[in-house]
Amino acid sequence: MSLFPADIHSAAEAIIRDFTAVGLMISTAESCTGGLIAGALTEISGSSAVVDRGFVTYTNTAKMELLGVQEQTLLGFGAVSEETARQMAHGALFRSRAAIAVAVTGIAGPGGGSAEKPVGLVHLAAGSRTGAFIHRKMLYGDIGRSAVRLATVRTALELVHSLLPA
Repeated sequence: MSLFPADIHSAAEAIIRDFTAVGLMISTAESCTGGLIAGALTEISGSSAVVDRGFVTYTNTAKMELLGVQEQTLLGFGAVSEETARQMAHGALFRSRAAIAVAVTGIAGPGGGSAEKPVGLVHLAAGSRTGAFIHRKMLYGDIGRSAVRLATVRTALELVHSLLPA
């Protein structure tokens, strides 16, 4: 029995299996998911061979201190932006032994949204030491806090798996 829905559990299992096979590690940098991505991965037996570390950086101060997100980025673009997600992923990658890092920042709701940044907006970024980088902007909508967070975990796991070298 898993803490996560079957599809998330299966996606995490595939990542642990496939990354173990090629000897690569992952790090996570999470804001709106509060550690759920790392939690989904570490739910799988054998994950210690793959998961190097996870950063839960809920505040802007944590994003700057732990991941090196630039204050100018936060002031200019906001915590929920492509630029911040990219800097979070970059920071997680280079503050770990991971070959691939994934970062998420968003507005899970029910409050906190605005016309420019509505509830359900999430920016995800994943990068690798080879220089590959992916950004995805998701507009999940005001579907409820838990649903936004779980949808973000699903998307993050897809991004991680897509960066696995062939």
